[in-house]
Amino acid sequence: MSATETIHGIHAVQALLERHPQRVLKLRVAAARDDARVARLLQLAAAAGVPHERLDAAQLARRQAGEVHQGVLAEVRPQEPWSEEQLFAALQGASQPLLLALDGVQDPHNLGACLRTADACGALAVVVPRDRAAQLNPTVRKVAAGAAETTPVAVVTNLARTLRLLKDAGCWVIGADAQASQDADAVDLKGPVVLVMGAEGAGLRQLTRQHCDLLVRLPSLGAVESLNVSVAAGMLLYEAVRQRRRVGEGTPASR
Repeated sequence: MSATETIHGIHAVQALLERHPQRVLKLRVAAARDDARVARLLQLAAAAGVPHERLDAAQLARRQAGEVHQGVLAEVRPQEPWSEEQLFAALQGASQPLLLALDGVQDPHNLGACLRTADACGALAVVVPRDRAAQLNPTVRKVAAGAAETTPVAVVTNLARTLRLLKDAGCWVIGADAQASQDADAVDLKGPVVLVMGAEGAGLRQLTRQHCDLLVRLPSLGAVESLNVSVAAGMLLYEAVRQRRRVGEGTPASR
């Protein structure tokens, strides 16, 4: 991991300044921006002793080519993802944990969107494999709109092994599959649950399927055969939230 990276976007930068100001080395703001949102960023930076500078549009574009930066950049120390050991340490102290596992999701926009929804649903962490999958980067952080600073990403070497260990730790591992025979709302998602989403297009790998306690589907009433992975993840996460807010309802899953 590089010594520094550049985070862009109002929400991502504000989340860092509010929650982890010690990681922010320098704030860069468009000279043309003089609004309340930027004023708030400058206030947070000043309170944390973070230096800032004003740059014109051309200077910002050179620093963040091809990205919609909203006139705000921050040079930061990269956040280290959780290890498998940190994931299980957090699991021990959690009550009815909800986790999201992504099986080879490669689009950083999808990872960012999943993080944003996972944060909104109170997920303990998002689990991703180390290889052939999107990892935390500035694009993920911007799409996550601050959620990358509140919901940990656990990077594991072998996702199938991690799922097995999560089952051993008492979690139900439930995979999403459009061809599954059970609807998601017919399964109990109130206890310790890991929701597993497959890669864009390919879906769950066979080995990942084998480590799921059961597979569920999201009913589709339209002509579109499948949903974007971040949309499907959001629907499943909110189904878990719905059930948890109505304690006592639902059909228990069985192994």
